[in-house]
Amino acid sequence: MTKIVEAAPRLTPAADGQAFRDAMARLASPTHIVTTAGQNGRAGLTATAVASVSDAPPTVLVCIEGNSRTLAAIAANGVFCINTLPGGSADLAETFAGRRGIEGEARFASARWGRLASGAPVLEQALAAFDCRLVAIREVATHRIVIGEVLALGGAGQGAGLIYRDRRFETV
Repeated sequence: MTKIVEAAPRLTPAADGQAFRDAMARLASPTHIVTTAGQNGRAGLTATAVASVSDAPPTVLVCIEGNSRTLAAIAANGVFCINTLPGGSADLAETFAGRRGIEGEARFASARWGRLASGAPVLEQALAAFDCRLVAIREVATHRIVIGEVLALGGAGQGAGLIYRDRRFETV
């Protein structure tokens, strides 16, 4: 009889921020652009931490870094839209992630945008768009959990999607 011995998995303390970021980078996440609009114009960012909360009433959440200008605009405007990106839109995701050196209103020039109930920008090519009224913002560590009641839905609803995995965007 042969005995198989395997090495114990290497454990890394969860308190190590870099190890945590490296582990999270291995997860594939759908990619979204979160937008808002109000008296001071439009604002938006790329986000991967998005989830449903409830279907009665339809409610979603997105996690946003606490110092984000878009977060401040969402809080001021009271509305936002989560636009799920289709495959092939990595350049748009990079732009709204701040990796192209394009800021503010100029970020919106590279795509076509519409509006639904809230007035927040809705990406015309989005796979899904969740147009929301801000319900709450909760502080957790360095980020804020932004909770919204879905007022309207949009998007094409078909085709490949864009994910973020291993610190890069991919079409799946």
